[in-house]
Amino acid sequence: MDIDTRLLRSFVAVAEEGTLTRAAERLFISQPALTKQIKQLEAALSAALFIRSRHGMALTTAGRSLAEQAPAVLDAWDHALRQTKGAADRERQVLRVGFVASAANEATPAIIAAFAQRWPGWRADMRQASWSNPSAGLATADVDVALLRLPFPGQERLRTRVLLGEPRWVALPAAHPLAARERIAFSELWDEPFVAAPATTGQWRELWLATDEREGHPVRIGAVTDQPDDWLNAIANGYGIALAPESSARFYARPGVVYRPVDGVSPSQVGVAWAPADDTNPVVQDFVRCCIDQAGN
Repeated sequence: MDIDTRLLRSFVAVAEEGTLTRAAERLFISQPALTKQIKQLEAALSAALFIRSRHGMALTTAGRSLAEQAPAVLDAWDHALRQTKGAADRERQVLRVGFVASAANEATPAIIAAFAQRWPGWRADMRQASWSNPSAGLATADVDVALLRLPFPGQERLRTRVLLGEPRWVALPAAHPLAARERIAFSELWDEPFVAAPATTGQWRELWLATDEREGHPVRIGAVTDQPDDWLNAIANGYGIALAPESSARFYARPGVVYRPVDGVSPSQVGVAWAPADDTNPVVQDFVRCCIDQAGN
């Protein structure tokens, strides 16, 4: 019997999280899609894996048995996948570098140049990910290393190193009444509609809505976007405002959108991340060192 590893990953997420809601956020998929995958796995195995109740998802005897074995199976597959892709990269002399939004800001070209000096003949292949993929493909072995905004969902399963901190500003429509201000208190923005990342991004979405820093004040969502261009258009068209890294004012400047410093909200962090399997990979580790050196840490 062949079982799709995607179904197995979904099962493990539900088993570990205990609810479909949290598991769906972790996997960046909708709850109905996750429910369908669990049913597909149960049908393939001819066994009920969970007892469903309003309190969550409890494992059956068969489910506990699978939960004991599945993580090792997935770890072995992930290791084989990374080893295979790594061998192909070494043959082509390519390091796949994922990044979200502006990556490490102005330090990025210097990081790439430093890596080229360490590994002549190698190329750092930069791959930008959408906001619905906050690990930039690292969690699925689509890249070897990533420059990311911390924290992100699944971070605890990867290695990370903080490179720099960056204030969070607010992006506003140019016609917004607060756009003329030099600085804005975050509490003044609580009642504004926000342009948000997709709900399936969970922790990532909450970070950029600053839900933990609203003193219980509810969030209003004016629009949902997954790409920088759509995000800018939504703000310029007046559908909402958004928190953004300070560097967005340089990297994503456009008519109709202004950026202002915000008081009362914590800064964001930029980090480099890699898989534990690459702790001894000299190419990945040299790239990490280049990131640390160029960031001044």
